[in-house]
Amino acid sequence: MTIHANTSLGQVRLKVSNLEQSITFYKDIIGFDVVRQVGAEAHIGVEEDTLIVLEEIPDAIRLPERSAAGLYHVAILLPNRASLASILYHFADKQVPIGQADHLVSEAIYLSDPDGNGLEIYRDRDRTEWNVESNGDYVMASNPIDMNQLLMEAEEGSWSGMPQGTVIGHVHMHVADLEETETYYRDVIGFETVGNYRAMHAKFMAAGRYHHHLGFNIWAGKGVPPTPENAIGMTYYTIKLVNEEEIKSLIQRLEQANRSYKQEESTLWTVDPSGMTVRFVYQR
Repeated sequence: MTIHANTSLGQVRLKVSNLEQSITFYKDIIGFDVVRQVGAEAHIGVEEDTLIVLEEIPDAIRLPERSAAGLYHVAILLPNRASLASILYHFADKQVPIGQADHLVSEAIYLSDPDGNGLEIYRDRDRTEWNVESNGDYVMASNPIDMNQLLMEAEEGSWSGMPQGTVIGHVHMHVADLEETETYYRDVIGFETVGNYRAMHAKFMAAGRYHHHLGFNIWAGKGVPPTPENAIGMTYYTIKLVNEEEIKSLIQRLEQANRSYKQEESTLWTVDPSGMTVRFVYQR
């Protein structure tokens, strides 16, 4: 059974080594609001909408790059191209080192937080501009962005923080096995494969024929272990289901597949084949 087309992503929880350092980065550089802060935890997002939860963990270790299954990057989706141009001006003003790519379906800027957690900030092209291969895969690339053209969309100094309508667009992860991961997210969770990029050793999956809500790769190596609990990285990411019927259907598929889960009121928790915790929320 396919997951509902209106399924989307919600908050992502990240482990950091220094909460105040991370709050400063996500507030002053990324442009998020601090929704609330309690002890070693801070909720950041747009106005009252939490998009990322930061958790300071004691004696945090930072793993070598691409050495474990876990977060590759959290992708923050902006509502329009002008917002991307505005934050690009802001990054230049703050001398923030970035990467960038035109993926044909989107335009993206890449950077990392102070602990090395990967971030993508992007805008989507209109769906009418997305091209599809005969096998159903979206045509994507990593071409350079025409920066001069992009910057024409906004004026220098126009940045004023993350705009309303900003959401978590997708999460891209290192996994231990691509085929096992695809089977789990397709047959148990209900996502559709929309990009099987063999040359890249990556698969993209989505609900409602989005270009991808979830990205998976084996760039850290096949069979890599999960990220340890005491290491910087992602604690969980959230999939937002549209109603209670969706959660009932999900539970049925989890039980049929002999996958364990835990339910707490309108939240369900499970762990994927690479050891990553997935949080499902729904409206009663």
